[in-house]
Amino acid sequence: MKLNERSLAFYATCDSPADNAGFLYKRGERHTAYHRRWFVLKGNMLFYFEERDSREPVGVIVLEGCNVELCDSAEGFAFAIRFGGTKSRTYVLAAESQAAMESWVKSLSRASFDYMRLVVRELEKQLQEMCRGPAGGCEGSREPPGPWKPKPSGPEQSRERLPALPAIPPKENGCAVWNNVLGADRPPDTSGCGGHDEEENPRPPPLPPRRRTPSTFCRLHERYSREVARLRQDWQQKQRGPRP
Repeated sequence: MKLNERSLAFYATCDSPADNAGFLYKRGERHTAYHRRWFVLKGNMLFYFEERDSREPVGVIVLEGCNVELCDSAEGFAFAIRFGGTKSRTYVLAAESQAAMESWVKSLSRASFDYMRLVVRELEKQLQEMCRGPAGGCEGSREPPGPWKPKPSGPEQSRERLPALPAIPPKENGCAVWNNVLGADRPPDTSGCGGHDEEENPRPPPLPPRRRTPSTFCRLHERYSREVARLRQDWQQKQRGPRP
């Protein structure tokens, strides 16, 4: 990302929330005198202004690859921002109180992306430890979790919960044919109870004897067949004519 003075000035003075803001004393690079400046911390950028109402910042410090530590100085509540390298500059700042110094040191130490990476790694490590432990519940599952499947509803749910229906015996002329039922070839059990077979399966109850009485269809067929035969005989007689 390319930055210029305009973008930095806009970011420093825009309405985005600041991580910390307040007055600090900054020691000059050439002169060791301290100057009171208004500091604003946003992300990993530390802006400083001449006054609180200044429209543009005097400078900016990018807080990457640096260490924030306390230092001995003539000014009280002093701390330093040190960068790696022999020619890198060290910024010496001083707060107005012990509480302000601790707040700034804590905020500046957590502003870099390196610190955020460490936090993310530590959180990932804690998450893995929780999953490996008995409370996490991840150790007991050997297979990886599959895709989420919704619970069946409506006809699908009813098909899963309802037991299998027994086989309906076939019918002949409206009457059940008992001999076609499974187990009809077995001799009937006269003990009065089902009991169990050789494979320890429950036996069905004894079957009633097959009905031998003629069905309703047979009776109707016999009745109407006699009527049809009588009417046919009368018609044949009329075709022959009266006898001499």
